[in-house]
Amino acid sequence: MSESFADRECEACTSEEEPLTEDEYDEYVEQIDDGVWHIVDGHHLRGKYSVEDFRDALEFTYEIGELAEEEWHHPDIHLQWGEVTVEMWTHKIDGLHLTDFIMAARMDRIYEKYAPE
Repeated sequence: MSESFADRECEACTSEEEPLTEDEYDEYVEQIDDGVWHIVDGHHLRGKYSVEDFRDALEFTYEIGELAEEEWHHPDIHLQWGEVTVEMWTHKIDGLHLTDFIMAARMDRIYEKYAPE
């Protein structure tokens, strides 16, 4: 069995690296929840997570924040009642990197306990 994206190590990129091209990130898109995540302008990921209420949105946001601090990879997060929107890209290269998809997969895993039934 292959390793889940959520279990992969986040490796920081260097400023000499180029952002992923569409051909390169196509295989990574399959590793994240396509009902949540979309690629915007070939530049960044945007995910919208639905939750039951404000409390769940707040707690889910907190867990995403803890993950971001642990990995030193910080998304933009918008919290509102019943929804959390996340935008993410690798600022150092101003585009998408493998790490963005690994982080998205980890957020999907966290979301499992907050998803409405």
